[in-house]
Amino acid sequence: MDAPSIVLAEPNELLRKVLDDKLSMHGFNILPVVNGIELEEILDEKTVDLIIAEEFLPYKNGLEIIELANLKNIPVIIISDADLEEKIIEAFELGASDFIDKPFSPNEVLARAKNILKTKSRVNV
Repeated sequence: MDAPSIVLAEPNELLRKVLDDKLSMHGFNILPVVNGIELEEILDEKTVDLIIAEEFLPYKNGLEIIELANLKNIPVIIISDADLEEKIIEAFELGASDFIDKPFSPNEVLARAKNILKTKSRVNV
């Protein structure tokens, strides 16, 4: 069985590298992108199991990312430093699988990704 593929959409190079290293170390195939255009290209070209995306991604905001993910039935975790209850609720209402506030631990992202993918595999069986 192939390793689950995760699109990691994060414009901050250091944060993207830290998350890429953490997730890769645990067996995930990471597809890093820095903006919404690259994210759309990946979704058009590859089968993806999960999207982890910064809410304020260049060329696409978090809500647009959720809408793209919904079209392809891909769960999405939004990462944000907005810390606004309205944004969090709106993301969930649009179909986000999870929402993580900055600052966060890479271990938290790993645990949440594993949980979502475990749940997804049970549903798709």
